[in-house]
Amino acid sequence: MDLLRSLPIGLYLEQPQTWLHKLDPRVKLIWLMSFLTTYILANNLWRVLLVVLLILATLIARIPRRVWQQQMGWLLTFCFFILVVIAITPDGLGIKYQPRLPNNQQQQVLTQQSASTPSTPPPMSANKQQGYKYVLFDKGPVKVTRRSLDLGISVSTMWFTLIYSCNLYLLTTATEEITAAIESLMQPLRRFKLPVTEITLTLTLSLRFIPLVMEEIQNLIRSVMTRAINWKKLGLKGAVKVWMLVAERLLENLLLRAEQMASAMTVRGFTSPSEHRVQWHDLRLRRGDWLAIAILILFWGVRLAIGTEV
Repeated sequence: MDLLRSLPIGLYLEQPQTWLHKLDPRVKLIWLMSFLTTYILANNLWRVLLVVLLILATLIARIPRRVWQQQMGWLLTFCFFILVVIAITPDGLGIKYQPRLPNNQQQQVLTQQSASTPSTPPPMSANKQQGYKYVLFDKGPVKVTRRSLDLGISVSTMWFTLIYSCNLYLLTTATEEITAAIESLMQPLRRFKLPVTEITLTLTLSLRFIPLVMEEIQNLIRSVMTRAINWKKLGLKGAVKVWMLVAERLLENLLLRAEQMASAMTVRGFTSPSEHRVQWHDLRLRRGDWLAIAILILFWGVRLAIGTEV
């Protein structure tokens, strides 16, 4: 079991280099923020369009099928399950109103009104003329209303947009590019005397530390599996003690790795991030980046035109 390769979410694809890889990381980060913010106060049409755009971007970028098939398949299945569950659950508006008058008095009032008014057929309501139905499906215990269906579409598309947009960004952007883009976009904050370089360095070390954490977890799980522990004989209390020992050992190993990383930086003469800056990438806006910015402006224009919730 290799956790670094078996987890389908958040891995960087080194080869092949698609056109998404070649875009400036700052442009891709702004696109990611646009996907995550245009969802707010948007109608369901726009939310579905976001899902379609993410799928089309994956296909147009010619990312290998073996990379996105498992990720997108499981995520679409999960979102469809959320859609079905929310659609068939009560929407909270199924309230049965009780008449203010008793049944006999109510019948008398209706009789008096019918006697005082001429016998003309009641006009059809606008909803009946237009064929409007609030309850879309009602058979047995399953009842789907317009509100529950809209809520299901909203929540399911939100999950897909949040998870897959971030996953697509991490899939096509290296760790050093992400930190370089964040540092470049945070440069105006230097006027407020914020330690932008220190924050970027901390983020870089955190991202580099994640594979070490996964490796330690993998090694500890393998060590537990090789001992062939009979969990049924241990019982709940014994199993908790074993996993507490594993967690304690994991914490010790992680602290040791962090100490080794700090010692390596000290040996190399590291004193401050400002004096030991390493330029991993040369951030320059090219022709493809300017085209992506122009499409982003059009993207926001369409969002304001048809995507606003009424």
